[in-house]
Amino acid sequence: MYEWLKLLHIVAAIVAVGTNLTYFFWLSRIRRDPAGTAPIASGIKVLDARFANVAYVVLPLTGVLMVLDADIGFSTFWIATAIGLYMAMGVIAGVSFSPALRRQVALAEAGEAGSESYAAAVQRTVTTGIVTMVPIALILYLMVLKPDP
Repeated sequence: MYEWLKLLHIVAAIVAVGTNLTYFFWLSRIRRDPAGTAPIASGIKVLDARFANVAYVVLPLTGVLMVLDADIGFSTFWIATAIGLYMAMGVIAGVSFSPALRRQVALAEAGEAGSESYAAAVQRTVTTGIVTMVPIALILYLMVLKPDP
């Protein structure tokens, strides 16, 4: 069972992180081509809701099941630290990235892509996206290298 859970866990991580990383590409396209702002911004919103967020729900479920199946223990350094980072990432994304992205999409759909408020929204989305990726990168490090001090 562990191997199947691990496969699902890895696929979910690829989908979640891979989808998130595409946002930077799409956001840079918006800066170069403001005419495509609304469809690109709403596309990012769809990717976030239907792929990344779903994968981010699958990750802790499969992770918990793997820990239980392998009898590793939640107090193992790399597992406990990854869980803490995952919760921090969830708070950062929920409090800062998701609202920033929603605001950017709303402004784009309202035809305000050239406004100062839209430029500020883009900057917030990019900044909070980068901040959100920091704990994700640390979790990937922990999951791959499994350090134990």
